[in-house]
Amino acid sequence: MRAIGIDIGTTTISAVVAESDSRRVEKSFTISNGSFIETENPWEKLQDPAVILRKSEELLEDILKEYPDIGVIGLTGQMHGIVYTDQEGRHVSPLYTWQDGRGNIPCGAGRSVCGMLEETYGVKLYTGYGMATHIYNSMAGLVPETAVSLCTIADYLGMVLTERNSPLLHAGNAAGLGLYDVRKCRFQKEVFDNLHLDCGMLPEVTDEFWILGNCREIPVCVATGDNQASFLGSVKNVRNSILVNMGTGGQVSVYSEKYFAAEGVETRPFIKDSCILCGSSLCGGRAYALLADFFRQTGKAMGAEDVDPYRMMEHLLETEEEGQERLNVDTRFSGTRDCPELKGSIGNIGTDNFTPGALTRGVLEGMADELYQMYLKMEKGIAGEKKTMIASGNGLRRNRHLQEIMAERFSMRLELAEQKEEAAYGAALAGMIAAGAYHSEFLPVK
Repeated sequence: MRAIGIDIGTTTISAVVAESDSRRVEKSFTISNGSFIETENPWEKLQDPAVILRKSEELLEDILKEYPDIGVIGLTGQMHGIVYTDQEGRHVSPLYTWQDGRGNIPCGAGRSVCGMLEETYGVKLYTGYGMATHIYNSMAGLVPETAVSLCTIADYLGMVLTERNSPLLHAGNAAGLGLYDVRKCRFQKEVFDNLHLDCGMLPEVTDEFWILGNCREIPVCVATGDNQASFLGSVKNVRNSILVNMGTGGQVSVYSEKYFAAEGVETRPFIKDSCILCGSSLCGGRAYALLADFFRQTGKAMGAEDVDPYRMMEHLLETEEEGQERLNVDTRFSGTRDCPELKGSIGNIGTDNFTPGALTRGVLEGMADELYQMYLKMEKGIAGEKKTMIASGNGLRRNRHLQEIMAERFSMRLELAEQKEEAAYGAALAGMIAAGAYHSEFLPVK
């Protein structure tokens, strides 16, 4: 069976055609998302669902012309943002992305939504997560009058493709919105009741890879969170492997057969009763991009505007002095989800290491260490020693120095994920599982 996997990312929309018997990707596709909406508020990060929908449907149309024998379609995408839908199942709002900052804005008694939820209900929820966005919108009177439900953008695409008028979310996406009890597999409706919010807007949830319906007689699988899809599409041996992704942000993910809680670690539903333990760095690969921009501005100030900062940083790493004392660079330049006000820092500066090369290596080591500190917390909740790190994301694929630093910091062998479009490939595999054409090691033996 051939399957299509579609991944709606923040900057790109990707798709793959995969074959179930060989588990091989026959062709990959990537187009620009290009749907951001300009607003007057710097904390607002909105995208246009109509643009995303049009581009996704056009991409699907092109693929089906080339591969008319598709057996199932799988979906994934940015998992924390929300779009509101009406009774006909059409969007009536922009997509409030996972980057949206309204959850941290003071809105009632001088407190933010995220601060209020933690202080009043003991619930940890981060800005950009759909329920933080929804509560803020409800308090500010921003929920459209015709809205009857909400869902992620990948779930919305599934609704449109199958002509559903109400969303059905996989538990992984539901948990990604927040205010979802992973152990009880339900939204925390008591919080909604206390806040006088309409629980009827909460979407239906399943913990199975169900078929939503058909698109041109092709079954469409319920959307999977992009973290879970990337794990499914990258990690073959969960008993000795972890997944590290470095893109705009950074993530370290580990498979667990049971629920585990630790500060700074999210437990995300995966397949059946299993979970993915995930730690996320908000700045991630952007830290290296910020350094590149710093060098670019420095070159411009010195009259050297044609300098390629990335090539220069590569040269600095290859020619740095042996035995030079390291800088200690904290790359939490965007804060953390728990402490958004936190800033990065550069320490251990001496007369011999205040150099561009030491700073470049220090930033890479800081990026690796932030994820490693999260992994140390996860180790307490997993069984067995992990020996292999599966690396994904362009931030790792394109930087061999970061690969070496990550392998050394984690004391693991590093392997690049076989598929470059890991999330889209994982969505295709989820579709195959739903169609009964693929059996993963994550599933119990029948």
